[in-house]
Amino acid sequence: MTETTDPHTEPLEERIRRAAIIVEALPYIRRFSNQVIVIKLGGAAIAAGGADSVLQDIVLLRFVGMRPVLVHGGGPEISAMQRQLGMEPRFVNGLRVTDEKAIDVVKMVLSGKVGPDLCARIHRLGGNGIGLSGEDGPTLLVRKRLGDNGEDLGFVGAIEQVNTEPIESILAQGAIPVIHSLGLGFDGAVYNVNADDVAAEIAVAMDATKCILLTDVDGIRDGGGTLQSELTPAQAAALVESGAISGGMIPKLRAALRAVSSGCTAHVIDGRLRHALLLELLTDGGVGTMVHVPAAEGAVVAGGHM
Repeated sequence: MTETTDPHTEPLEERIRRAAIIVEALPYIRRFSNQVIVIKLGGAAIAAGGADSVLQDIVLLRFVGMRPVLVHGGGPEISAMQRQLGMEPRFVNGLRVTDEKAIDVVKMVLSGKVGPDLCARIHRLGGNGIGLSGEDGPTLLVRKRLGDNGEDLGFVGAIEQVNTEPIESILAQGAIPVIHSLGLGFDGAVYNVNADDVAAEIAVAMDATKCILLTDVDGIRDGGGTLQSELTPAQAAALVESGAISGGMIPKLRAALRAVSSGCTAHVIDGRLRHALLLELLTDGGVGTMVHVPAAEGAVVAGGHM
């Protein structure tokens, strides 16, 4: 049997410290009450063991009155399955090249493994997670996407339209939408969509307050390797254009810029850090990188990095 600590034997100072933490969170809970918070949990963060802490945070956010929407990736699992099937994963600027065989693997992993597993974990934590594919509804209507230099990426989609009705329906039930990044093309085909882009477009369509991208790094670093606590859109765009960042961080930063363009505040934080989501949203300090329009330019900055 696991022993539990009797709260009455805990030092009074420690109990007061715990109460102070709750008091610190109160203004943020009030500010974000009934607000949509879009959270993207990357496959790398899941593989690194950060999912349980993140899901616990999301369940807590739902119970205190926020409206979290979870978008998930599954990159490591997809790559592992491809290799098991004798397929070599290929990427162009962080985007997976997805031919006919690869799209079948993507659908199998996201719809059949990662999504249901995340919903089951949410249920074990006392929440209610309902899985939703971008092709259901359809929630995400997409067109075929080419690489930056015109490369044919196969069944990779760029979002043209977000239908928020299926997401709103789940939120109205008091549940947490768990959305995986597949979209329906106007040609009727299913397309693989970068999960960062999905999170950003949903944040824009639902007028979200926050778009939080959880990954397996501690934030965005400049060309010299220095972690950037805050970035303006102009600074973030300059990092992309200068080549200071590369690989999978490129679509993350572009997604953050897309979310910020609608008035949302975007965050890139380390999903492996225990309770990183609560630290970013409900405390005076922050973790990772926040991309936002400075308050002097009309944005309201709230939660972390203040």
